[in-house]
Amino acid sequence: MTKKTVAGSVDSVMAQGDEPLSNRSSNAYFGDILERRLSRRGVLKGGLATVIAGLMATRLPLTQALAANAGAGSPTMGFNPVGISAADNVVVPAGYRVQSFIPWGTPITGDMPAFSLEASGEQQAHQVGSHHDGMHFFALNGSSTDGLLVLNHEYVEPRFLHAAASGLALDRNGFPQHDDGSRDADQVIKEMNAHGVSVVRVRANEQGEWEVVQDALNRRITAQTPMQLSGPVAGTEHLITQYSPEGLMTRGTLNNCAHGVTPWNTYLAAEENWAGYFANTDTDIDRRQARYGIETRDTGRYQWHRADQQSDQFSRFDASSRGASPAEDFRNEPHTFGWMVEIDPMNPDSVPVKRTHLGRFAHEGVIFAPAVEGQPVVAYSGDDSRFEYIYKFVSRRPFDAATADGSLLDEGTLYVARFNDDGSGEWLALAPGQNGLTPENGFADLADILVNTRSAADHVGATRMDRPEWGAVDPQTGDVYFTLTNNTRRAEGDEHPANPRANNSFGHIIRWQEEGTHAGERFVWDLFVLAGDQDDSRDLAGNALVEDNIFASPDGLWIDADRRVWIQTDISESEMNTGIYEVFGNNQMLVANPETGEIKRFLTGPVGQEITGVVTTPDQRTMFVNVQHPGATTTEDAFAEGRFTSHWPEGGSAIPRSATLVITREDGGIIGA
Repeated sequence: MTKKTVAGSVDSVMAQGDEPLSNRSSNAYFGDILERRLSRRGVLKGGLATVIAGLMATRLPLTQALAANAGAGSPTMGFNPVGISAADNVVVPAGYRVQSFIPWGTPITGDMPAFSLEASGEQQAHQVGSHHDGMHFFALNGSSTDGLLVLNHEYVEPRFLHAAASGLALDRNGFPQHDDGSRDADQVIKEMNAHGVSVVRVRANEQGEWEVVQDALNRRITAQTPMQLSGPVAGTEHLITQYSPEGLMTRGTLNNCAHGVTPWNTYLAAEENWAGYFANTDTDIDRRQARYGIETRDTGRYQWHRADQQSDQFSRFDASSRGASPAEDFRNEPHTFGWMVEIDPMNPDSVPVKRTHLGRFAHEGVIFAPAVEGQPVVAYSGDDSRFEYIYKFVSRRPFDAATADGSLLDEGTLYVARFNDDGSGEWLALAPGQNGLTPENGFADLADILVNTRSAADHVGATRMDRPEWGAVDPQTGDVYFTLTNNTRRAEGDEHPANPRANNSFGHIIRWQEEGTHAGERFVWDLFVLAGDQDDSRDLAGNALVEDNIFASPDGLWIDADRRVWIQTDISESEMNTGIYEVFGNNQMLVANPETGEIKRFLTGPVGQEITGVVTTPDQRTMFVNVQHPGATTTEDAFAEGRFTSHWPEGGSAIPRSATLVITREDGGIIGA
């Protein structure tokens, strides 16, 4: 009997990829620390203009710390800012041009199957994935016109992925399913293969247009790709599954948001909101899952475990205890996610490796400090969930350019940040016997600490933050920047002078300087910019943002070789162009001067999207930027009627598709200068 296709959905929090609040610790909250810091300075209570201007115009002690870097050059930003836009197109400054490139479904491997909504799950495995995110350009032989573009595919919007979804009333999180609640197996495979990472050789032709090159280096890494587990957690009881009784292998990577590039030129993909993919009907769920938002439930984000085909490629997304031991089911499958995944783009036969010493949480990405010969490798990562933490890894062995490889990430110390109200901060080691991480306190050994990274950070007293997102390191001064996109869980009545807005809806950017080297255990911090509208924002000089640079929900962040700070926004599609967010228009990208704090809007995107991922070629004359989920603001009724809010990038009546922008200057100059 043919099953009827109907609209499927799950809990709205899970569907959007968000975790239910799981940090129940009493650790200090950053907003409260900021309030006490202002109080220490004697800043009088008052409106935002008084309080924040007082903070940001007297940036102590970071101001003195930065004075030592006074010789660092201040970057130029020689373009006229673009205006706010709600149009379904991409706007760049006068004198620039933009090309849309490698949209979801572009063929890159195999027999190069052409894009089609009718494409099978297997064909999707040979095409560029969906929901482009973090990205890097790996130059071939130092070229700025020929290289590998490696990009993440965070998640999918099933209604735009499947021909079977046409005519169904599906919102951006819904999916087609059978009327008995099962899902078509090939649709599930297609969704799995639209996740992950694409490695694509790209080249500029004689006319300056970029093209895909069919090449042996082209590759797809998906939610089904075999992966090695490495580091202190590998081979322990935590990772034993039916697929890998030895606890050394797993399949796939999920929800890859931002990324990192190692000093030895490999790519790291972050696993962010992975927990929602798993069902678990056990009534007793321990902290290895509960602290990451997995609750007793029979649903997962896309219901992959309900595929209408018996195979453990699907059933592994049900983490219920069904066998006599972990080797007979997939109760531990969620423990194989939440890591950073190392990929060698230059070796298409290499097996991706999950590096467990970098910690397990909702990794937004990872950013490396400039590697110094003879010193440890240092990497920073944020846990992108409300009230979660910022981490740092310091390798045990020093960097040696001649021999460096991923094994450097398997031995060292993982730290978590504590911010103090006097503008100082310290890194708290998450290591056996340190800061109370002992068997008596529930942490048996290093593997137990790392698989329970959040619980360990709770225990040592880390500072709860407002959703840590991307990080960046100034290539000249070494200052570290992090975006804190927002925290809408702050209740009315909890306002205070340092955070007079209930719910911190607009977000901010923090920066700090390490004491000594990046491997040091102390730092000094301050705010770089407080995002918001013209009445509710402040730049580095203490001035309100203006029409040319107001923004909200900073997310993507990158600092180029000349020290321009590129800022990308991710106002949620559920709030974009409505209410307090209406003044900001579509999501955008801005650029800031780290010395003066000047900010200019460089780009606005089409309707319903997030601007994310940014990198240039080595000569800085070509920039790649990703546009994720255009058209996500389409309502379920409008989708059923074929009325999409966006048709970008093809226009006309086409379905919207995530894609990459290629931006150049008409005069061939450096981007942003």
